[in-house]
Amino acid sequence: MENAAVDGVAVCLDEGNDPYNLIVTDLVALIGHVQASLRLIEAAIAREALLAEQDAAADIFVLDDVTPRYVAASTALKASGSGLGVALDRLRGSGAPARVLN
Repeated sequence: MENAAVDGVAVCLDEGNDPYNLIVTDLVALIGHVQASLRLIEAAIAREALLAEQDAAADIFVLDDVTPRYVAASTALKASGSGLGVALDRLRGSGAPARVLN
């Protein structure tokens, strides 16, 4: 059995662990995490919009708008997710265009 450490993550290579399948599984999990984070950001933006509407109706004005930070984070996650999709497609040998995360 060989052990390799990459960025603090130990990977065991033996007959029971196919490195290709481990990488594909890990990329699929990462894409799932990115998609979950995007859903959380979308929910936070919707919540902020609802609160802003309620505050406006009550003549309350909030000067600290966090929405631009959420939008910037969402944009960065989409770019990362797109790159992960390309990596996954390349590993799978797919000639199809990479999936783009929404």
